[in-house]
Amino acid sequence: MDIARVLIILKRENQKYREPAVSVVARSRSPFKVLVSCLLSLRTKDAVTSQASERLFRLAESPQEMASLEVPTIEKAIYPVGFYKTKARRIKEISQVLLEKYNGKVPDTLEELLKLKGVGRKTANLVITLGYGKPGICVDTHVHRVINRLGYVRTKNPTETEFALREVLPQRYWIPLNDLLVTHGQNICTPISPRCSICPVERYCQKVGITRHR
Repeated sequence: MDIARVLIILKRENQKYREPAVSVVARSRSPFKVLVSCLLSLRTKDAVTSQASERLFRLAESPQEMASLEVPTIEKAIYPVGFYKTKARRIKEISQVLLEKYNGKVPDTLEELLKLKGVGRKTANLVITLGYGKPGICVDTHVHRVINRLGYVRTKNPTETEFALREVLPQRYWIPLNDLLVTHGQNICTPISPRCSICPVERYCQKVGITRHR
């Protein structure tokens, strides 16, 4: 499959859709903001994540400022993101750990990021790619679903997909892959009944696992 052509087409077509919330936050060039926004985005719709991030960052933009906030204050700022009470505690805890163990700086390696409680491979890779501009492949459910439907890899879960892509995907596509496939997955290649009739890359897709589409 011509993955380069697919990504070029998606880059052009995705301009008509809303940019993923974490990508908008990434324009600040703040790894800490990317990290916090990623944590907020888990099991939460993009519009809610975006609004919650804006409210929270008006109160605190650094680990020092965030660690000084009371948990109820964080809860109020990020509501109604999913599991907001747990996330509020986690954000404060991580901010304190960053101050105590990393001199207030967000780690820039997968190994160190994964030591932070609540940070998985998806979040760690987003921090590395969007926060630091370093090579990494962020795979969430959208990326996993779309890339497997295309037939580019055959994997069972996002972690397997990440490692498979590291073997076959040219490194120049690693960073933009997440944005392109997440936007496509949210708007066209949806989990149930994807909109294949209007898909701009339908001709390249093997439709693996698709039994019903629009």
